[in-house]
Amino acid sequence: MGLLTFSGGIHPYEGKELTMEKPIKEYLPKGDCVYPLNQHIGAPAVPVVKKGDRVLVGQKIAEASGFVSANIHSSISGTVKAIEPRLTSGGTKVTSIVVENDGQFEEVDFSENVMDLSTLYREDIKDIIKEAGIVGLGGAGFPANVKLSPKNEDDIDYIIVNGAECEPYLTSDYRRMMEEADKIILGLQICVNLFDNAKGIIAIEDNKPEAIKLLTEKLKDNDKITVNAIKTKYPQGAERQLIYANTGRYVNSKMLPADAGCIVHNVDTIHAIYEAVIEGKPLIKRVVTVTGDAIEKPCNLLVRIGTNLQELIAAAGGFKDGIMPEKIVVGGPMMGKAVYSLDVPSTKGVSALLCMSHDEVAALEPTNCIRCGRCVDVCPGRVVPSLLAKYAEHGDIDSFLKHDGMECCECGCCSYICPAKRHLTQTIAGTRKLILANKKK
Repeated sequence: MGLLTFSGGIHPYEGKELTMEKPIKEYLPKGDCVYPLNQHIGAPAVPVVKKGDRVLVGQKIAEASGFVSANIHSSISGTVKAIEPRLTSGGTKVTSIVVENDGQFEEVDFSENVMDLSTLYREDIKDIIKEAGIVGLGGAGFPANVKLSPKNEDDIDYIIVNGAECEPYLTSDYRRMMEEADKIILGLQICVNLFDNAKGIIAIEDNKPEAIKLLTEKLKDNDKITVNAIKTKYPQGAERQLIYANTGRYVNSKMLPADAGCIVHNVDTIHAIYEAVIEGKPLIKRVVTVTGDAIEKPCNLLVRIGTNLQELIAAAGGFKDGIMPEKIVVGGPMMGKAVYSLDVPSTKGVSALLCMSHDEVAALEPTNCIRCGRCVDVCPGRVVPSLLAKYAEHGDIDSFLKHDGMECCECGCCSYICPAKRHLTQTIAGTRKLILANKKK
């Protein structure tokens, strides 16, 4: 029997050897921390502090303003310096809470939030997860408590932990699995126990044999959770592809994973759920891989949310020879976003900081489509990217929708494989965003 996988996909250079064996190191910020109020999918959070207030580590400073929203907590102790628009890694200015760091890292008493697990009802656990401000830490930022509240709980068969980490260069999830496997298992068990019929799956690509071995051994006597080795291929960790590889169930753009009886959580999200329920801690830290050929000492850092990205570069030894890299990406090279300034905060959705000495993509001049069909071969969404890009370029929304343009998951496989070096993903993604924006109106 072959490894679990999906149709399509690519095999880009992995780059994981730079940080795969680098243990997680905690970094304490030296400067101010900035907390954008919309670092999650849904409605922005609303400040519950004002300028001049002193706050502690773990104190709620902004609260969810709707069902799909998330609380935000301070990751440092200090004084609220301002509530004002600040630049984010997305390139836009967002209303943010700025906390002046006093360097003391004085915490709230987390033990007051800890309750006897045996006395908690399911809704109590979801409320704890909501109060902790936990969102999907794989990049999407969807509130975790909302994911764990599907319309029909009896239809949920699987809670899948996304341990694929298929994005090149990233190793933060791998280090979490290697260093804190027991917390990942207990965090998943908490989620599985929320549903009568659910079982847990930890899905790990086979380029991480040590993680597969470690978790399989720890779960050998657990009849509720299994470890699945999946084929190393990008985008194996994309939600739809991960569900198909592990269950054979298909999810399209009109469906939620819950419609296929599945809920998918990132490794670090599951770790955050453990910390909230068992240790009473809100989401104030996450692991960030700082890597790339332009970084002096690539590493995995346990970062306090709100920390300035310039500090993370310094913590990784700075740039090699002090030379500014040609390209800096927040996230991985396939789905990450290039940034023009490092004077921005690390948010809940920042999983990596990739610094490349040369921008190979910018040096490539796109040419006309040669109709080779390679983009079709690798597309995990089973669409025709070259055709969708043509419709997008001409503003032909009707044809774009007719040919399943919304099934694109913006993984970047088509752009990667295209011999004409056309910006297929970017063109298609722009039209998808336009359609979604018009629907909201």
